[in-house]
Amino acid sequence: MSPDLVKFIFGRLTWDAIPLHEPILLATFAMVALGGIAVLGALTYYKLWSYLWREWLTSVDHKKIGVMYIILGLVMMLRGFADALMMRAQQAMSFGEAHGYLPAHHYDQVFTAHGVIMIFFVAMPLVTGLMNLVVPLQIGARDVAFPFLNNFSFWMTVSGAATVMMSLFVGEFARTGWLAYPPLSNATYSPGVGVDYYIWSLQVAGVGTLLSGVNLIATIVKMRAPGMSLMKMPIFTWTALCTNVLIVAAFPILTAVLGLLSLDRYVGTNFFSNDFGGNPMMYVNLIWIWGHPEVYILILPAFGIYSEIVSTFCGKRLFGYSSMVYATVVITILSYIVWLHHFFTMGSGASVNSFFGITTMIISIPTGAKIFNWLFTMYRGRIRFEVPMLWTIGFMVTFVIGGMTGVLLAVPPADFVLHNSLFLVAHFHNVIIGGVVFGMFAGITYWFPKAFGFKLDSFWGKVSFWFWLTGFYLAFMPLYVLGLMGVTRRVSHFEDPSLQIWFVVAALGALLILLGIIAFLIQLVVSIRNREALRDLTGDPWGGRTLEWATSSPPPAYNFAFTPVVHSLDAWWDMKQAGYERPTSGFIPIHMPSNTWAGIVLAGISMVLSFGMIWHMWWLGALSFAALIITAIVHTFNFKRDHYVPAEAVVRIEDARTETLRSLV
Repeated sequence: MSPDLVKFIFGRLTWDAIPLHEPILLATFAMVALGGIAVLGALTYYKLWSYLWREWLTSVDHKKIGVMYIILGLVMMLRGFADALMMRAQQAMSFGEAHGYLPAHHYDQVFTAHGVIMIFFVAMPLVTGLMNLVVPLQIGARDVAFPFLNNFSFWMTVSGAATVMMSLFVGEFARTGWLAYPPLSNATYSPGVGVDYYIWSLQVAGVGTLLSGVNLIATIVKMRAPGMSLMKMPIFTWTALCTNVLIVAAFPILTAVLGLLSLDRYVGTNFFSNDFGGNPMMYVNLIWIWGHPEVYILILPAFGIYSEIVSTFCGKRLFGYSSMVYATVVITILSYIVWLHHFFTMGSGASVNSFFGITTMIISIPTGAKIFNWLFTMYRGRIRFEVPMLWTIGFMVTFVIGGMTGVLLAVPPADFVLHNSLFLVAHFHNVIIGGVVFGMFAGITYWFPKAFGFKLDSFWGKVSFWFWLTGFYLAFMPLYVLGLMGVTRRVSHFEDPSLQIWFVVAALGALLILLGIIAFLIQLVVSIRNREALRDLTGDPWGGRTLEWATSSPPPAYNFAFTPVVHSLDAWWDMKQAGYERPTSGFIPIHMPSNTWAGIVLAGISMVLSFGMIWHMWWLGALSFAALIITAIVHTFNFKRDHYVPAEAVVRIEDARTETLRSLV
């Protein structure tokens, strides 16, 4: 075969792209391969493929899609946290003559992959999964506005995650940091495939995230139960609405800036180089105009989760509902006008720095107001220290520390000293772990019985919480100290031996967090094994006040046989006080969308397209793009998509739950 034909077929892909010379990657590949074979073997042995395809993989049920998002986030957390352990171990070992175990080029890939995975493929799927699961139930809707789009959005996110994972074994990942600043990400300084893996994984996953945002906005705006005005929506629904407004406004910017970077790399334009009128700082501005709203895309749903939990486990209506709504909206707006505080040191001048420093301080005010609202809700409440409430209290203490260090970094002179130091790393993890991750674990624990009909084991939940909390403080408080001492981030080797003890303590903290993750996995296994003892079909295991607890646990496919009518903010609480009983007659057939194969097929073709473009297999890119268009057209004309749940079936399902639901009243 001629060299030109080989190059045409395989592009840049050669045997050298397989990391046979990297023992760590080979061991990882072996473990992943063995685990994959074991899972596939178990699915085949128990004949589960048909069930999974029919009930889960092709499902358009928002509840199942929400659960699959959460599973994706938890699986990717294992990969992202493995990267964190590798970094902490390398930094604890690499001093003086000892250079640790990670080559510099491998370490750079690890910290880049860690940031990308944790933000895009852990935090975002967990947030989106909980919104998918809960929001339609809270507003009295039978599903989201566009069920097929929901399935497609999920599988596009999976496709992006799979593309990142592919880079571990074929080629390499970016070595640029998780935001891929030029000129480092330009073809001159990153000629390999790493940055291309970064671009295409985020572009594919970004399509899914953007469409999910459109879907949830339409659901909240147009599908609320009769009587549920905007100021009667649950706080979590409010935070979901603001989050998805931010998604729809911010993610097109990410798509555009990565598209321009692709043009720089693929066709030699100069948008982000110093040649021919380009400007690298334009990339930094654009990426942070997306990036700072992204922080609030992650934290706002967590705020909503804490609001639901505090109200439930204090037995009180949430204090200051209106102020919580206004604070959420103000945060949403202000999140767009503080992006430049991420690069105060760019030399933009005192006036610009002062404006963004002041706006950064202002955005802390509505956030602080929320803390006081939660505290006043707890005041004189009958607090039950269940696992979700522990996560909430741990968040309140931890997040306040992160908020105070954020205000410190909002002062430009201080930021000039601390920028690009480990102080910044500690602050970022302070708010993301203490805010987002704690919130996601709280939400998973709180709504787990709603999704599956049984609670998670309390003992192992508390073990996980305490390991996470203590591990976080051990892992990141030393980084504040190191940052104040001037130690910069993204460094794999240090000369000053006096710094080593701080990195060793941080590594021990990471190990405690690992124990917290293991305890959570044990909690899942123990809870599933003991699910009959933990089962609760009443629909209201925690005594919640919002509408999702008006349905059984787990809810039927159609959520509500009768569309509820809302008269006040605490709709379900008022129903219970009025002696609410579910109707047992008058049912009519319920229209339900059918499953779809198109979402998983389109996402799979998108992954093939990405692979072709990454490795310059232009024929594969062209064929897969054509396949995308053809598949979309075929699906468009697939009219056999809907079905009806017969009235008799609805009666049987509802009758089976009536007796247990009566126990609530």
